[in-house]
Amino acid sequence: MPAKAYRAALLHCLADPREVGEEASYEFFEDGLLVVEDGRIVRIGAADALLGRLSPDTEVTHYPDALITPGFIDTHIHYPQVGVIGSYGTQLLDWLETYTFPAEGRFADAEHAREQARFFLGELLRNGTTTALVFGTVHPQSVDAFFEEALSLNLRMIAGKVLMDRNAPDYLTDTADSGYAESRALIERWHGRGRLHYAVTPRFAPTSTPEQLALAGKLFQEFSGLYMHTHISENRDEVAWVKSLFPERKNYLDVYDHHGLIGARSVFAHGIHLCDDECRRLGETGSAVAFCPTSNLFLGSGLFDLAKLEGHGVRVGLGTDVGGGTSFSQLQSLNEAYKILQLQGQKLDPFKALYLATLGGARALYLEDRIGNLQPGKDADFVVLDYQATPLIARRLAGASSLREKLFALMILGDDRTVKATYAAGNRVHHRAA
Repeated sequence: MPAKAYRAALLHCLADPREVGEEASYEFFEDGLLVVEDGRIVRIGAADALLGRLSPDTEVTHYPDALITPGFIDTHIHYPQVGVIGSYGTQLLDWLETYTFPAEGRFADAEHAREQARFFLGELLRNGTTTALVFGTVHPQSVDAFFEEALSLNLRMIAGKVLMDRNAPDYLTDTADSGYAESRALIERWHGRGRLHYAVTPRFAPTSTPEQLALAGKLFQEFSGLYMHTHISENRDEVAWVKSLFPERKNYLDVYDHHGLIGARSVFAHGIHLCDDECRRLGETGSAVAFCPTSNLFLGSGLFDLAKLEGHGVRVGLGTDVGGGTSFSQLQSLNEAYKILQLQGQKLDPFKALYLATLGGARALYLEDRIGNLQPGKDADFVVLDYQATPLIARRLAGASSLREKLFALMILGDDRTVKATYAAGNRVHHRAA
């Protein structure tokens, strides 16, 4: 396929501002050009320097009054819970019983799973998210449906069948052996196909017996490049429940550690109530934690301590956690993250925020060699943010005196309306209607 080029303001992260300082952490072109060929980025730079070097058959798409950034990366989300997003009035454990489990029961119907997967991926792309780490349900057909839809769009997605053999409704439980066998079959069918990856997915420690956790750990080690995706320390009652179920383990993380479920490509959602020993262990094993601001506030779970996690060297990504989370938009997630950190005397700089939503998420998933910024050789996954998306955004940006101000305003005021177009592997997969 001939090369294509995209002209707009361009901004992407080169490193974590915490490690290299703000000025060295990003690259920005006020009038930039992004050149794409065969689904990958081949060139990035100032438009006036690159336009003359394009071959005559290169199609140039110009997005005036817009900013191109890497596609957003969601490190924790539940696709079966879309139908219960915005459900009223409970905290985590009651919310699961009241809303989540009944919604997930419907995914025994493969046609329902396909329709939901299609809608879910459309919402991700409408919000500029091009990669996500996704919970299915206990039903293998929920994962088949999700991967079929993601493959048809050539998306880089990670998902897995939920493992639950206790403390859940009968219609949502498997067994240690059946969960292992069904997960293994899904891995052999989908892992590494196109741009898809598989995640071994115990829901959380209370819904798996030690036997199931042991087999999940065995599975995690049996195939190269697998992920492990679960929850940890989201809610104080949950933490106490884990202590009562596993009294022989010294803390919540030790339950997973004992069963071989931590290490590179292990992602633990929430991590609000982790102790220092748990944070230290996560850091030394290269595990990651997904910061899920909107659900943490909505379910009353607590305030995520970013400085504490990063102080122990833990990789941190950003998650929407739909449907406990209240928006697919990573811009809205960053809006809430800013407030959560403000309440603890921490600051979320806009360049750090962009890092968490892009390159930081890629690092949490060990995919920074493929996605996360706009460097040549990376997948051409990017999003076009509209400076004129709403009258309020247009007015605020007109008064902004710096890139920092513009970026912060987009993060606080932006949502799905801000996303003008989304591209995955060089193909436009979403375009906002005028």
